[in-house]
This record gives sequence, C-alpha cells and structure tokens, in this order.
Amino acid sequence: MTALAAPTPMLVHRFVARFPSDAARALQSVETGAAATVLADADAAHVAEVLSQLGPDAGVAVLLDLPADRRAAVVAAADPFAAIRWLPRIDEPDRSRLMAMLPPRQAAEVSRLMSYPEDSAGRLMDQSAPVFRDEAPVAAVADAIRRREHAGDQVVMVVDARGRLVGTLAIAPILLADPAHRLADLAIEQTPAVQALDHRTVVAEVLNAHHLGTLPVLDVEGKPLGLLRHRALVSVAEQEATADIQSMVGASREERALSPVAFAVRKRLPWLQINLATAFLAAAVVGVFESTIAQFSILAVLLPVVAGQSGNTGAQSLAVTMRGLTLHEIGLSSGVRVVTKEAMVGMTNGLAVALVTMAGVFVWSRSLGLCLVIGLAMVISMAVAAVAGASVPLVLTAARQDPAQSSSIILTTVTDIVGFFSFLGLATAFSHLL
Repeated sequence: MTALAAPTPMLVHRFVARFPSDAARALQSVETGAAATVLADADAAHVAEVLSQLGPDAGVAVLLDLPADRRAAVVAAADPFAAIRWLPRIDEPDRSRLMAMLPPRQAAEVSRLMSYPEDSAGRLMDQSAPVFRDEAPVAAVADAIRRREHAGDQVVMVVDARGRLVGTLAIAPILLADPAHRLADLAIEQTPAVQALDHRTVVAEVLNAHHLGTLPVLDVEGKPLGLLRHRALVSVAEQEATADIQSMVGASREERALSPVAFAVRKRLPWLQINLATAFLAAAVVGVFESTIAQFSILAVLLPVVAGQSGNTGAQSLAVTMRGLTLHEIGLSSGVRVVTKEAMVGMTNGLAVALVTMAGVFVWSRSLGLCLVIGLAMVISMAVAAVAGASVPLVLTAARQDPAQSSSIILTTVTDIVGFFSFLGLATAFSHLL
C-alpha cells in the first residue's frame, strides 16, 4: 500500500474517498505508521471515515501517527459519534492539546458527550438532531429542514409547549404536507425513548423489542437531548452481541482486542481462578473412582470421549438458549418447554452418538461390558448436558443476573462432573462385566 501511495497519490486519495470501507480493510494489514503515511495528504473528512471503519483502537493508533495539526483536522471532520470513541483512548495531555485545537463549538459538543458515562445512551447520541414544537407551521419546519446541513436526517422530534417529547415525524410527510397545517395535524409517531444515563444494554433491549431506525434520548423530565441514529444503534447491537460472547467465557464485556495487559489480566484472572476451583472439583470426582481406574486403565483413555461429547452438547444447548433470550424469542414463561425440548434433543443425539461409540469401542476392545458402560454414560451425560445448557441462562435470568455472565464456565463444570461420574460410576457398578 505504501509503495502505491508515492507514485500515484491521487489514485490512493480517490480510493480512500470513494471506498472508505475497502480502504480500511486494506490498511488493516499494514503497520500504523505506513497507514498514516498513506492517509497523510488525503482529505480530512475521508480520513475520518476510514479511521472510523478501522474500529476505535486501530483508528486511534493511526490517528496518533499523524502530525498534530492533521489529527485535529481529522477529529474536527469526524462526526461526534466517532470522535468520542477515539478521544477517551488518547492519554492526557495529548487529549487536552487535541481538544484545544478543535473549533470551539465542536469541542463543546464533544465535551458534553464525554461527560456522560461510557456505554451510556448519552455518549452515543447526536445532539444536532432537529427538534420542533408541535404547534410549528409545516411550511416553517420544511424550510428549516431544507436549510439544514445534516444530510442524515430522516425524522424530526416533536415537543409540546413544555419541551417534552410528543413523538417523531418522518421528514418526507412533512415536505409533502399542506404548508398551512401544523405538525400537530400530522400523524406523529409515539416512539419509544431512552434516558441519557441508560446503559447500552437498555438501548439494545428497546432496539430488539421495537426494531427502530432512530431512538430519542431524553433527560429526566422527558425533554429530548439528542437522537440515536441508525449507525449508533447498529453499533450497540454489535457490541452487545460480542460482549455476550466474551462474558460467557469469563472475559470482561469492557475488554477490547487492544486493551492494556494489566486491564485484561485484572478482568480475566478472577474467573480463571474460579475455573481452576471447579476443575479441582471435577478432578475430585475422578479421584473417588481411583481404584476402578487403576483396575481398568482403559477407562482413562475413554474418559475424555464422554466428557468432550457432553461438553459439546451443553455448548450447543447454551448457544441456542442464549440466542433465544437475546432476541426475546423466549422468556421465563417458556423455560419448561425449552428445557424439555433440549432434554429430548440431548437424549436422541446421545443415543445416536452412543451407538457409533459402542461400535468403535467394540472393534477396539472386544468388550461388550465396556460398550454397555460407555453407551449408557454417553446417553446420560449428553441428556444432562443439554438440560444444563438450557437451564443455566434461564436460572441466571430468573435471578436477575446477566445470563451470559460466565455461563460457559458454569456449564463446563456441570458437564465435566456429570460425564466423569456417569462413566466411572457405571464402570464401577458393572465392573464384573469389564
């Protein structure tokens, strides 16, 4: 990419301007210094768009490799949603110097947004969203819309005489309406809203429930402070989905790929210690049957087979149940149906897997007793694992806890203990057949 930039800068600049997403993907494979060199002379607005496509951490890394005046120009050309994702990741005093170089109006807007907690609706909203009184004439509102520079407006927020949100109106009906009418005469949509201090999880819940393209953000009195646009809502949905994946395995929802080592260790280590304790618990189950393993060493060879299959079965059940809860396809009222269905699936799959396993074990060991033991253990462990995979997130939801919070660690403990106990317990019970 850097070799291309020197002889054909105009071609590179046109590529960056017309295809920012493709440019971002191309720059992901080069060092930040090389990426900064490519973008050094491009239009600041186009650079801002490319950096926003790179993601906050990678975008900041390239931004900091630009000259100081170029950094300020890029941040000034970026939309506030992108700017407030970059600035908190820049250390003081560099952030203060960069803020001082911004135009006063934009610096004030960014400062207001940064005053809200991270991951709150206030941090993500567009403060420039249009707001009009319900008594305003359609003609005056239409003229104001035409004069606005913001090309992304699709709706306007309508307020009453006290400044409280009445609802939203799409711009197209306003432009097509009789100029003599008032906004109150049009079909104002009663849209859901969130408060500025609401966490992004609340925003995600409202988004999932109503499938909105925009979402008003209000203060405690119900007065609009800004609007969450489609881009912000998509970002919230993506972050919630990926955060659930992280928290299921004990990583923090706040950790990013380029988070500091100390932060990552502080967030992960407690759950790893908990996982170690549960591993010792599973090992203790194996220890109970030490004499059986010593007598029949072949059991130690086959033990991971049972535990592995039950673990995979539980993970499948957990993933399906978590998705249902996240998309509000199921709730606590349908918990019994979900668990029953997963139990039937686990038992059926267990029978199918057990038949194949028994055939393989017989060819290997020629022991019908061992085939019987591993077959029964497979069915029991996989059925219990499927029930556990569905039950863990449902129980956490009923306890008003995050259903994704380390569900995988809890499930792994259950599946390991059940798999070890069923296999070794049955082997002990039927030892005379082995």
